[in-house]
Amino acid sequence: MFGKYQAVFRSRWRALLWAGGVCLTAYCTVPHADDGSGDDAEAQAEQQAVAALVEAAGGSAQGAPRKHVNPWAMEPASPPR
Repeated sequence: MFGKYQAVFRSRWRALLWAGGVCLTAYCTVPHADDGSGDDAEAQAEQQAVAALVEAAGGSAQGAPRKHVNPWAMEPASPPR
Protein backbone atom coordinates (compact mmCIF):
# COMPACT_ATOMS: atom_id res chain seq x y z
CA MET A 1 0.00 0.00 0.00
CA PHE A 2 2.76 2.49 0.91
CA GLY A 3 5.33 1.06 -1.51
CA LYS A 4 5.38 4.04 -3.89
CA TYR A 5 5.76 6.53 -1.04
CA GLN A 6 8.74 4.74 0.52
CA ALA A 7 10.81 5.40 -2.61
CA VAL A 8 10.74 9.15 -1.90
CA PHE A 9 12.65 8.75 1.36
CA ARG A 10 15.14 6.02 0.47
CA SER A 11 17.93 8.51 0.93
CA ARG A 12 18.36 11.61 3.04
CA TRP A 13 19.10 13.70 -0.04
CA ARG A 14 15.78 12.78 -1.64
CA ALA A 15 14.00 13.63 1.59
CA LEU A 16 15.77 17.00 1.77
CA LEU A 17 14.98 17.73 -1.86
CA TRP A 18 11.33 16.86 -1.31
CA ALA A 19 11.13 19.01 1.86
CA GLY A 20 12.82 21.89 0.07
CA GLY A 21 10.25 21.67 -2.71
CA VAL A 22 7.41 21.77 -0.20
CA CYS A 23 8.92 24.79 1.57
CA LEU A 24 9.56 26.62 -1.70
CA THR A 25 6.01 25.98 -2.86
CA ALA A 26 4.61 27.33 0.41
CA TYR A 27 6.87 30.40 0.29
CA CYS A 28 5.89 31.22 -3.29
CA THR A 29 2.14 30.73 -2.97
CA VAL A 30 1.09 32.00 0.47
CA PRO A 31 0.73 35.81 0.55
CA HIS A 32 1.72 37.87 3.56
CA ALA A 33 -1.03 38.27 6.17
CA ASP A 34 -1.16 42.06 5.71
CA ASP A 35 -1.47 41.98 1.91
CA GLY A 36 -4.80 43.20 0.66
CA SER A 37 -6.18 44.21 4.04
CA GLY A 38 -6.56 47.80 5.16
CA ASP A 39 -6.55 50.87 3.00
CA ASP A 40 -3.86 53.22 1.75
CA ALA A 41 -4.65 55.93 4.33
CA GLU A 42 -3.87 53.53 7.19
CA ALA A 43 -0.62 52.43 5.56
CA GLN A 44 0.50 56.03 5.00
CA ALA A 45 -0.40 56.98 8.57
CA GLU A 46 1.59 54.01 9.87
CA GLN A 47 4.61 54.95 7.74
CA GLN A 48 4.46 58.54 8.99
CA ALA A 49 4.25 57.36 12.60
CA VAL A 50 7.27 55.09 12.13
CA ALA A 51 9.22 57.91 10.47
CA ALA A 52 8.36 60.26 13.37
CA LEU A 53 9.51 57.68 15.93
CA VAL A 54 12.78 57.11 14.07
CA GLU A 55 13.47 60.85 13.87
CA ALA A 56 12.60 61.27 17.57
CA ALA A 57 15.11 58.54 18.40
CA GLY A 58 17.81 60.49 16.58
CA GLY A 59 17.83 58.49 13.37
CA SER A 60 17.06 59.43 9.82
CA ALA A 61 13.62 58.84 8.32
CA GLN A 62 15.35 57.76 5.12
CA GLY A 63 16.74 54.70 6.86
CA ALA A 64 13.36 53.56 8.17
CA PRO A 65 12.74 49.85 7.72
CA ARG A 66 10.62 48.92 4.76
CA LYS A 67 8.07 46.15 4.56
CA HIS A 68 9.51 42.98 3.06
CA VAL A 69 7.73 41.97 -0.12
CA ASN A 70 8.13 38.47 -1.52
CA PRO A 71 8.81 39.02 -5.26
CA TRP A 72 7.64 35.49 -6.12
CA ALA A 73 4.39 35.47 -4.12
CA MET A 74 1.09 35.44 -5.92
CA GLU A 75 -0.95 38.64 -5.82
CA PRO A 76 -3.93 38.35 -3.46
CA ALA A 77 -7.27 38.09 -5.21
CA SER A 78 -9.33 41.26 -5.12
CA PRO A 79 -12.66 40.94 -3.30
CA PRO A 80 -15.78 40.74 -5.50
CA ARG A 81 -17.78 43.91 -5.82
